[in-house]
Amino acid sequence: MAVRPTVTDAEGFGKELMAARPDLLRSMVKAFAEALMGAEVEGVCNAEYGEISGSPH
Repeated sequence: MAVRPTVTDAEGFGKELMAARPDLLRSMVKAFAEALMGAEVEGVCNAEYGEISGSPH
């Protein structure tokens, strides 16, 4: 079994992404967007997901 070399530069990573299935890129962007929005909401609400903050805004 051949071992694939590790991608270390941005250009190489971009080529790997372009060669991947569109579903992979879509799921990566979706996960990133959800994590980013979740972090913003937690900061605004001053509470983590499912937790009730002590002070109303």
